[in-house]
Amino acid sequence: MPDIGRVVVVGASAAGLTTAESLRREGFDGLITLIGDELHLPYDRPPLSKQVLLGTWEPERTAFRDDATYQRLDVGLRLGATATGVDLDKRSVALASGDHVPYDRLVIATGVRPLRLRQGHDLAGVHVLRTLDDTLALRAALARATSVAVVGAGFLGSEAASAARTLGLDVTLVDLAPVPLSRQFGDELGGWVGDLHRENGVEVRTGVGVSALLGDGRVSGVALADGTTVDADVVLVAIGSAPATDWLTTSGIPLDDGVLCDSTCQAVPNVHAAGDVARWHNERFGALMRVEHRMNATEQAMAVARNILGDPKPFTPIPYFWTDQYDARIQAYGIFPPGSTMTVAQGDPAHRKFVAHYHHDGDLVGVLGWNMPRELRGARALLTQD
Repeated sequence: MPDIGRVVVVGASAAGLTTAESLRREGFDGLITLIGDELHLPYDRPPLSKQVLLGTWEPERTAFRDDATYQRLDVGLRLGATATGVDLDKRSVALASGDHVPYDRLVIATGVRPLRLRQGHDLAGVHVLRTLDDTLALRAALARATSVAVVGAGFLGSEAASAARTLGLDVTLVDLAPVPLSRQFGDELGGWVGDLHRENGVEVRTGVGVSALLGDGRVSGVALADGTTVDADVVLVAIGSAPATDWLTTSGIPLDDGVLCDSTCQAVPNVHAAGDVARWHNERFGALMRVEHRMNATEQAMAVARNILGDPKPFTPIPYFWTDQYDARIQAYGIFPPGSTMTVAQGDPAHRKFVAHYHHDGDLVGVLGWNMPRELRGARALLTQD
């Protein structure tokens, strides 16, 4: 094991906590400092747009561990602390408080930040959904609302629209793309997702952009690029995210749609990245990728911990992700590049139970299941064949 005394992890996230736990599991007995800009203990994010937003889970259920566990792990928590820079020569992380935290190895796990609309985003009643506090604020707003507009029909927007409709609210789902989830899975699959929302009473307005959010102090609606408006007393903006790397712009750490890493998730000597913020070369697919999904955060953090402590090995996962909307669970393995061809391999989309294969340049690159988890696990094996 290398002679390492101090590991600093910036980002008290799934990736950040898993890095710390994996270091201990691999035998590291030095100092670990976990820095997070929120005051909450590290928590799980996927339930935020599902169970927590619906009110079926209370916030404390999302916490990964309790205080006693962190004491047993002997991890130094610096919560409510915002990292503002890194000095590679001195090997230290600067905090907004003026403190400097020295490291022998640094792991960047700061995730992403939600994008905002240019006009009207600061109106009362306009929300984003990234943190636990964001979710609780939106949940309280939905309890008083009658009509909701969700701008953005990706994973987060589609799940939030499903939750709001389940709560009995009038919901309009808006996206510039022709159908929901088209960027993730293509137009054909996205069309079926759009049908699912319509069947559950959501007004789906796709293929049209947003001109502005309307209101005088408080939001009252959304102006669309086609000249129409959508009335809403709550608006969720879910138009995507950007890697949280602003604090690294003068650090000398390479940045390009995230922290740019080699195949072992190392950005520069002594600095690694994990989770949503990391963009690394996945040798399995021969491509740079940045994956904003829960399982990748855990798997990548485990790989980073092993690579810090031992003989570095490439991180070559088959990405896995899922979305829950109404009674549909859509799960996927692999990658789904633009221009991929989708074919239904098992089941029937008309019955909302099927497995689909995605090919790109003649190669099978992804498999997707709609309410067929067992069959999808079998299809995953196809992606590991040479």
